[in-house]
Amino acid sequence: MILETDNLILKKAEFEDWKAMYRNVWSRPETARYMAWRVTTNEEDARIRIQKTIKYQENHDTWLVYEKKSGQAIGFAGVEELVPRIYQDASIALGPEYVGKRYGTQILLLLLEYCSSLGGKEFYYTTRANNQVSKALALSCGFRYRYTEKKTDLRNGEPYEMEVYYKEL
Repeated sequence: MILETDNLILKKAEFEDWKAMYRNVWSRPETARYMAWRVTTNEEDARIRIQKTIKYQENHDTWLVYEKKSGQAIGFAGVEELVPRIYQDASIALGPEYVGKRYGTQILLLLLEYCSSLGGKEFYYTTRANNQVSKALALSCGFRYRYTEKKTDLRNGEPYEMEVYYKEL
């Protein structure tokens, strides 16, 4: 399955995407900052990571994000069904050079449309409380703040707050 916006294509990963994902996303501390994954520090680990990504995507509604103009993999996005007809984001991440181009808005609106086409009735969007860009994205797409959860970053044991936003489909 391929999903498409004006500027982006969301599709399943292929092995040769490892290099663009390593360069644009996985090696970038500024992208990993608000995520649950660690930075990939070398090309061999990136090749292993793309193989794991391909395997994971076989059974999950997650995709790499490709910029149409360059044809490069520039991020990833996905959704998961919590209970029947209730969905949430399964992360949205873009490389730092691709933030501020309204690509996040295109991705989130596309994910909402996708879940609606599956019969979804509600969508939850989560973001770390200190991620101002992600919070602005949720609000710009019509989400409403629901609640905050205290969490622990499994990478370093540090506490953080996760904000949950909600939208009816």
